[in-house]
Amino acid sequence: MAERAVRMSRAFPTAEPAELLADSPEAAERTGRARCPYLMVRDPEVVREALHRPSDFSPANALIAVTPLAGPALRVLQRVGFALPPVLASNDTDTHAGIRKIVAGYFTPAKVAAMEPRIRELVREAAGNAADQLTHSGNVDLVQAVAAFPPAVIMLELLGLPVRDLPALKTWGLDSMELFWGWPGEDRQLELARSAADFYVWLRQLVAESVAAPGRNLFKSLSEHGLSTPEMCSLGYFLLIAGQETTTQLISTTLFRLLQGSAPLEWKDAASEEGSRSIVRHVLTTESSVPTWRRVAAQDTLLGGDLIHAGTEILLELSGNHITAPAGPGPSLSGRPVRDSPSPYSLVFGSGIHRCLGAKLAELEASVIVQETATALPGIQLRDREPEWIRLLSFQAPRTVTVTNSPG
Repeated sequence: MAERAVRMSRAFPTAEPAELLADSPEAAERTGRARCPYLMVRDPEVVREALHRPSDFSPANALIAVTPLAGPALRVLQRVGFALPPVLASNDTDTHAGIRKIVAGYFTPAKVAAMEPRIRELVREAAGNAADQLTHSGNVDLVQAVAAFPPAVIMLELLGLPVRDLPALKTWGLDSMELFWGWPGEDRQLELARSAADFYVWLRQLVAESVAAPGRNLFKSLSEHGLSTPEMCSLGYFLLIAGQETTTQLISTTLFRLLQGSAPLEWKDAASEEGSRSIVRHVLTTESSVPTWRRVAAQDTLLGGDLIHAGTEILLELSGNHITAPAGPGPSLSGRPVRDSPSPYSLVFGSGIHRCLGAKLAELEASVIVQETATALPGIQLRDREPEWIRLLSFQAPRTVTVTNSPG
C-alpha cells in the first residue's frame, strides 16, 4: 500500500492520497479522518474533466463497498439473493442512456416545481410539531423533527410509490451508507448487512407490487423498458437512499451551521425565500452532503496533464469535506490556481452523463424546509454545539441538531 501511495503522489505531485491522512482505524476515529486507497483530485477543472470522460474514467467503482465485506456479512446478503448489477450510477455500458431517460422523466423541472406546495405542507406540519415538542420538553432535534421525513415522503410520491415504513427506510438508508461508504469492522458489518438484507427483501416486494399496480410508477416504467427484477432492485436500492437521505443531510448541515453562527447569514435571514436559498447554496458549495465521488481509470490515460494507469481508483472532490480536506487549497493539478477554476457550485451534484437527476429537487426541498423551520421557530438556539457527525467517504452531516428556546 505504501508503494502504491508513493506512485500515486508522483503521478499527481499536488494530490495527497487520502490513505495517508490516518494510519489506523483508531487514528481515523480520533481525527475524524479516514483511510482510503484512492488518489485525490481536488482541482474543480480537473474534476470536471474526469466526469466528462466516462469512457476513460468509469463509474464502475462508484457503488462498491469501500471496506471489502467479510464472509459472515456476505453470507447474510447471499441468503436473500442480494444483487446490485450496474444500472444507473455505476453503469458504464450503452444501456445507461435509455435507463437514465426513464428515471429522468420523474424529475423534470415541471414535476419538481409542482411539488413545492406539498413540500411546504409537510414541513409546516413538521415544524408545528417541533414547536409543540419544544414547548413541552424544552428541546427538540431538528434532524428528526423536520429534516428526516419530508424528503422521503416527497421522493416516494414523486416516483409513484406507496408512502410507508418511513422509519425503517431512514434506518436502512443510514445503515447502507455506512456499509458501502464507511469503515465498519466485521461485527459492525454483520449488523449492517442484516439491515441491508431486510431493506432488499422489502424493496423486492415493493418492485413486484409496483409492476402489477395500476397507474404510473418508476418500477413499472423500468419493467416496460425491459429491466429485470434484480436490475430494478439495484437501481431502487441506491435511488431510494440518495433521493432522500442526502437531502436530509444537506438540510441538517444547513440548519446546524446557521444556528452555530458560522454561516454567512443569520437564523432570522433564513426565514425568507431568498435567504434560505442563499444559505443552502453556500452549504452545497462549501460542505455538501456528498463531498466526494469515485471513478476508476478504464485504461492508461492523461488527466490534468499527468499519466493515470488503468485500474487506478480516484476520489473526486465535489465540495468541501471533513474526510480529506487539506489545510489549504494549494495549487491545482494542472498548475493553475484553484481560484481560476470553474465555480465549485457547478460540481456539487456531479457533471456530465451521470449528474444527479435529483439536483433541482434536493435544492428546492432544502431551501423550503430551512425557510419554513426558521419561520416557525424564530427564537431558538443550539443546545449541543458539538454533535456527532456522519463522516463517511462520500457522505457527511451532523446526526443531530438539538435546539432549545433562547433565553428572554
